Amino acid sequence: MPASQPGSCLVVGAGISGLLAARGLHDAGWRVTVVDKARGVGGRMATRRVGSGNFDHGAQFFTVRSERFAQLVEEWTAAGVVEEWSRGFAGPDGEPRADGHPRYRGTRGMTSAPKHLAHGLDVRTGERVVTVRHRQDGWEMACESGLRVSGTALVMTPPAPQALALVESGGYELPAEERRQLAKISYDPCLALMAVLDGPTGVPEPGGVQIKGEPLDWIGDNRRKGISETPGITVHAGPEWSRDHFDAPDDEVASSLLALAGDQLEADLSPRVVETSLARWRYSWVTGSHEEPFLAISEDHPLVFAGDAFGQPKVEGAALSGLAAAGHLLGRDV
Repeated sequence: MPASQPGSCLVVGAGISGLLAARGLHDAGWRVTVVDKARGVGGRMATRRVGSGNFDHGAQFFTVRSERFAQLVEEWTAAGVVEEWSRGFAGPDGEPRADGHPRYRGTRGMTSAPKHLAHGLDVRTGERVVTVRHRQDGWEMACESGLRVSGTALVMTPPAPQALALVESGGYELPAEERRQLAKISYDPCLALMAVLDGPTGVPEPGGVQIKGEPLDWIGDNRRKGISETPGITVHAGPEWSRDHFDAPDDEVASSLLALAGDQLEADLSPRVVETSLARWRYSWVTGSHEEPFLAISEDHPLVFAGDAFGQPKVEGAALSGLAAAGHLLGRDV
């Protein structure tokens, strides 16, 4: 499907990978429809309003290592949707650990860049895909709401287990080797607590404690980060703790994580909590990835899998994967 003959594409997932793939195709003249089950765009670049506070509860920041991603971040910075946050955070001992390497954040939360990318695209949020079918003329998706959309190509960017289940939901049989490669991709979960407080959180400057352990991985202060006028913390549990408590009741998880965060910060947080909210990221950290930045199947009616589990990890990897998926469909490097 050469670039001189624009086609149509369905993109499942409005995270950074899906949106960059969609943007690349859209700008090349393709008709693109993006579908996501969430209420908004961003995927794990997620910002939520809890009470009077704003909280980043998925990815907390991102770094830049490649020249291509640096170009993107320069564009986002010029557009006013991202900015440098810090060059290091406090460690488990509470002491600053600056390393000179910039960490970036969204200016109004981590969803700022995805919202910027989504502008002008046909993005259908709040639409849960239930069936994907391969037809003679391409692909068709049916959503829980009754929405049906079709395209000559399909880009799948959800976590691999979900993407695999959707592609096979309409009877499509993936080639054995490609299916095996997708099935090998693995993830760790993360339980993320957001808590509005009635005063200072005790999180040291610049607003983050990077623990990278068990039972806690991260504690962030969203006001010090610059995205909330109200004091509030985001607490990420470590992968083992998250797996052990993933199906526990919300109030039990919240109470435990507040106590653990209080121990880490040497403060009693529970009496100061105004409101809490819990996010359960079943597919948070990629533990087993696909080596290439995308996996392409079928040339007549292309099917491409992409996301942060393809190529490099985290936000940068997801972005580069989306660009590479669009490049593949356009028949050029992007």
